Amino acid sequence: MSAGLVSRHGRGGAKPSTKSRLTKAACLLACIGSGWAVLAATAQAATIKGNVRFTGTVVQPKALAVTSDRYVCGEYKDAQDLIVSADRGIRNAVVSLETPPPGAKWYGFGPPPQIDQNECVFIPRVVLVPVGGTMEFLNSDRLLHNIRSRNIKHNRAFNRTQPRARTIPITFAKSEIVQVGCDLHSWMRSWVVVADHPFYTITGDDGEFTLGNVPPGRYTLEVWQEVLGTVTMEITVGNESVTDVTIEMDTP
Repeated sequence: MSAGLVSRHGRGGAKPSTKSRLTKAACLLACIGSGWAVLAATAQAATIKGNVRFTGTVVQPKALAVTSDRYVCGEYKDAQDLIVSADRGIRNAVVSLETPPPGAKWYGFGPPPQIDQNECVFIPRVVLVPVGGTMEFLNSDRLLHNIRSRNIKHNRAFNRTQPRARTIPITFAKSEIVQVGCDLHSWMRSWVVVADHPFYTITGDDGEFTLGNVPPGRYTLEVWQEVLGTVTMEITVGNESVTDVTIEMDTP
């Protein structure tokens, strides 16, 4: 692990001080990557652009044997728990400001984000939902699924049978990362990241991410990935329009 990165599990540890203040009452779309919330804008907002990269030994993706409903699900499924691009970018890592700017909060919600079940795979693998917001679970397969919450601590647990074409809404009241599985198809996994402020995003295919509308100041950038755990990085956002960062993650 490179200098400046601290491996951290859980949410303990010292919090960085942030001296920036929100200075403008106007609102703009701010939930990076989904656009379902608004945030108070700042007079000198900047953008954090970066890449999350894997520094460990890349191994072949795991193939999980399908044990039921092969006529829909197929014979094998890729585990998809760690997807690394050719240039070592990590897909589906969650990037956030550990301590957001003062006054950052959700001002409203748009259409609920969705997770579909298609050929016995949750799509997408990782989804952001704001605290107080609602997720919609879909089933596009011609068979029965169920959605069961796992490792849930702060929200109400759920276990719902889901026939084809039925939409099941689930509302999340508190911040946490919730694993969702299907009891009928044990290889299926997805993650709902319940965000307590708008400064969250998910990396794309090449590990790239963008966090916009960030006031100048010092922040702790936090990255979570379901296999690699959590790392943090101290950054300073100045008056430049874009702050570029590279964050490295290794096998725990």
